[in-house]
Amino acid sequence: MRFVRGRDRRLQPELSGLAAVALLLGLWCLSPALVRDPIRERTFDVLLPLLPAPGDAQPGVVIVDIDRAALARFGPWPWPRAQLARLVAAAAAARPAALGVDILLASPDRFSADGDALLAQALARAPTALGFALELGAAGQDLPAIPILTSAPARLPGIWRADGVIGPTPVLAAAAQGLGAMVLAADADGPIRRVPLLAMAGGTMRPGLAVEAIRLAQGAGALLIDRQGWLHVGSVSVPLGADAALRLVPRAPAASATRTVAAATLLDDPGAGAALAGRVVLIGGSAPELGGLRVTPASAASPSVRIQAEAVETLMRGAVAYRPAGLAAAEIACAAALGVLCLLLAARLRPLLAAGLAVLACLVWAGAAVGAVRGLSLLVDPAGPALVAFATFAAAALVRFVRDEWRSRLLRASFEQRLAPEVVSRIAADPAALRLRGEAREVTALFTDIEGFTAMTERADPVELVALLDAYFDAASQVVTAHGGMVVKILGDAIHAIFNAPFALDAHPARAVACALALLEATEAVRRSPAGDRLRLGRTRIGIETGRAIVGDVGGRTKLDYTAYGNAINTAARLEAANKELGSSICIGPGTAAQLDPATLRRIGTLTLRGQSRPVGVFTPATLGSD
Repeated sequence: MRFVRGRDRRLQPELSGLAAVALLLGLWCLSPALVRDPIRERTFDVLLPLLPAPGDAQPGVVIVDIDRAALARFGPWPWPRAQLARLVAAAAAARPAALGVDILLASPDRFSADGDALLAQALARAPTALGFALELGAAGQDLPAIPILTSAPARLPGIWRADGVIGPTPVLAAAAQGLGAMVLAADADGPIRRVPLLAMAGGTMRPGLAVEAIRLAQGAGALLIDRQGWLHVGSVSVPLGADAALRLVPRAPAASATRTVAAATLLDDPGAGAALAGRVVLIGGSAPELGGLRVTPASAASPSVRIQAEAVETLMRGAVAYRPAGLAAAEIACAAALGVLCLLLAARLRPLLAAGLAVLACLVWAGAAVGAVRGLSLLVDPAGPALVAFATFAAAALVRFVRDEWRSRLLRASFEQRLAPEVVSRIAADPAALRLRGEAREVTALFTDIEGFTAMTERADPVELVALLDAYFDAASQVVTAHGGMVVKILGDAIHAIFNAPFALDAHPARAVACALALLEATEAVRRSPAGDRLRLGRTRIGIETGRAIVGDVGGRTKLDYTAYGNAINTAARLEAANKELGSSICIGPGTAAQLDPATLRRIGTLTLRGQSRPVGVFTPATLGSD
């Protein structure tokens, strides 16, 4: 019985899995804005709010909110600068640690000639930082820059860059003690998750608005970047990472309610200013008319001043998670290693165990990444490498399933014509149960051939002969499998069958004899058919012997021949040939006869078989009369 071995198919899950690793890593690495970054950032959107928050920020942040109630009370936006000056003066009177204005004041007051002067006077009453925007394609304004000292050249490959800046009018810029970038850029998938700590504009490095507010609160005259890439703002030190941007922790809008004072309340109630004393105060607006609403992971309409307040609080707490420049390459390497591990699990272990270990490996990575965020403040991607690895596992497992299904169908197709249906089902369900590498066991061998077959082939029409043989072998194979035997070979007119292999079969000598009797009946029916009668199909002669044999696969790399070798096999073949001499149809050897009831046999002669020194008796079923 032959079928394709396909040893190289053993590597199919590994090769296909490696291709999956390469494909998935390629998609993950080459499409950062479409695949890698959104997966990582959305994971952090969920993860970061769940981590324990550090202690309260000191001196704390308060938002002075220009909301719709303020617009209804003091008029529509934009306000005259005199009105804005009243609000700034009220905030400054509360003696805040620093004051930041999250409103771009790029054009002169259009309502009065002295509006800017009044606002400048109010700004000068407290350490105040105004915001500027980045300008692309133009040099923009010539704004003063805060000194940024470096102990070594800063390596910030991802820093936000622009050709220039658009800032407050000269009179307002001169009144402010600080100028910071208030730009907020959304990620590729829409939400804003970062604010710039530093930005490069027109070749000059400038701080972000949150950094400037902290600098003023700290009373620092300059910023310092050390050799390790940390930014020092007074006593506050934060890592810059590769992009010099601060990754925010998504907070629900309700979280800022306790640190918000309505602009109308501050203007109408002198006592409301007590909440601003000693704090970093940011003035901005939640009213849509101010145009400051942004999409964040926590809200589809988050005021930009609230985003800046979160940045200030995060910096003041000192717990800043960041991504070093080499972290992305390390994640890619770990994803590849994790993918190869999951590939080997899928290819080598049983599916349930492999899936459990693959999930465990991915969870270990995710847990280690979460630990790095919490313990080392490193924004290690917990999801991307794990997804790449598990997708690799799924691909390799699918390939293995297809391969095993192919092997199962191949085994079924190879055995279904040669074994009983229940045995075929057993092999298909567990191919490993079939010992194909060779084993010694007792078998009963059965050989058949057709009397006068050579002469028949010379006189027969080829088409008719093939059709007759098909009917003959189909009937004979069904008889063998019905009795629990296995058709090993069909050569010419001969059938070689064995009993008790590949699985154990009770009373296999008796089953073989019963099979031989049924074969005679089935083949005689074929002989009496019109085709058999026309071609004068000869009798079937059968030899049977029982003994030890070696069974297993032989055939090299490309073919398998599941067969049996041993003295019993050779004896059965010679007994089949001896029927011609003895005039019998079934010749049973002494090995089989010794395991049968003597009453069921009839002695038909004595033979000296090749390889044996003494003659032995041979038998035929007692139910058969003299041939």
